[in-house]
Amino acid sequence: MTTIFSRIIAGELPGRFVWRDDRAVAFLPIALLAPGHTLVVPIEPVDHWIDLPPDLNAHMWTVAQTIAGALRVAFRPFRVGVLVVGEEVPHTHVHLVPFNDLRQMSFANQDLNPDPAALDGYMELIRQ
Repeated sequence: MTTIFSRIIAGELPGRFVWRDDRAVAFLPIALLAPGHTLVVPIEPVDHWIDLPPDLNAHMWTVAQTIAGALRVAFRPFRVGVLVVGEEVPHTHVHLVPFNDLRQMSFANQDLNPDPAALDGYMELIRQ
């Protein structure tokens, strides 16, 4: 199965990556819930998170926890929230959202046109 995430992972579409290993990647989405919003995605295109092999599921959450720690340092939010929805792309992904106001956890409030320079800045902050 090829998804938009598979194409980003393969380099066919641009992506702002903050993590890559042999099993998972993390990159900024094109629509943000908050500055630093990051997706953790397995390289293997598994549609629903409950279908992930247990070892890959564990790896995904280890990566998510590592990235969440970087988000906490970089953005100093009240909390780093987690969303696993899976409606918009049929490829498992974990949303990590550094938030100060719970409204930032709602897709109804996402920024559909974030400034590319700001995204580049967020990427660099997370990588550090």
